[in-house]
Amino acid sequence: MSEPRRKPTREEYERGLPDHHDPTAGLLGAAPAQSALTLRLVLAAFGLVVCVVFGVLWLRTDLPAWPAYLLFVLGAVALVDLVVVARRKLRGEPG
Repeated sequence: MSEPRRKPTREEYERGLPDHHDPTAGLLGAAPAQSALTLRLVLAAFGLVVCVVFGVLWLRTDLPAWPAYLLFVLGAVALVDLVVVARRKLRGEPG
């Protein structure tokens, strides 16, 4: 049986995780890949707000309700993504 894996520290995230391979590194002078966690966080928050607002507005009309439910499901997906990205940023991952 192997030892349980320990959680990487903030310093290890700043240096880069082991076994990470960037296939574009050194290709035609390309810059190393950067994480876009902050952008993903902003887009998830925007998607959550838009889906909830438009879902509520749709329910206030006399149109069929299924598009509003679809918007609420997409809002739930955005909320899950928001939580996952926030946890990764709090853990110390750069981006």
